[in-house]
Amino acid sequence: MTAVSIPTPASRRTPAAIVRDCAVHTWRNFIHIAREPLRLSDVTVQPILFTLLFVYVFGAGVSLPDGGSYTQFAIAGLLGLNLTTSAIGTAVGLSTDLATGVIDRFRTLPQWPAAVLVGRSIADLMTAALCTAIVLLTGLVVGWRPDGTVLQTAGAIGLVLLFAYAMSWVCACLGIISKDAESAQNLGLILLFPLSFVSNALVPTQHMPAALRAIADYNPVSAMTAAARQLFSNPNPSAAIGAWPMQHPVLASLIWSVGLIAVAAPVATVLYRRRTAD
Repeated sequence: MTAVSIPTPASRRTPAAIVRDCAVHTWRNFIHIAREPLRLSDVTVQPILFTLLFVYVFGAGVSLPDGGSYTQFAIAGLLGLNLTTSAIGTAVGLSTDLATGVIDRFRTLPQWPAAVLVGRSIADLMTAALCTAIVLLTGLVVGWRPDGTVLQTAGAIGLVLLFAYAMSWVCACLGIISKDAESAQNLGLILLFPLSFVSNALVPTQHMPAALRAIADYNPVSAMTAAARQLFSNPNPSAAIGAWPMQHPVLASLIWSVGLIAVAAPVATVLYRRRTAD
């Protein structure tokens, strides 16, 4: 008699099976990118355009409080700007999957339900790494240089990618609660563009109105940007500000990133379970 192999129910998946499920969904997202390369425009073309635009057009009109090169100042901020705004792709992608019915097909398979979310977040982390590389390479072309040690530079890149991963989970929540891709994109823009621009990413916060400056100094994008500038040993006017996150930007960035993941990942999982429930 021939033995029949019965798939393991999702509720009893082994750790190895869970890893395979996540890897399959990560690979699925890479296949979508390969078939539609324009999906990467927000992490390939946009970083180049933003770097050239802000360095050569707006940079001439910005003076730093203690002097210094705007190019050296801007690159860390452009990392924050590009990675925050490109995270909207997570929301759009998940919302599209939920609206097209493909998730219903996944639910019939013996897989870990949260693999859809984890696979998406890992794929988005890889695209964030690509975006980071393009911003830094474009910065090198226009004259930016990291003046810190190799270890400090690696630490800055690690902090930036950790923040990008945290933002992908926040946007996963937005995508799940949105009814369609257009709503997800609009909601993401409403929330993430103010987060990006009301910060120290592109201009020092010292010249902002008091209320706006207080918001900017405690903004997670500001903490990540200031941490990257400190580790790159680039001009960092925020170091002269008394706000705790600006005095301890590396620690503040770590707290923001880990805190956002700790909150957003479970919330996204619960929202996903409710959205896909019968």
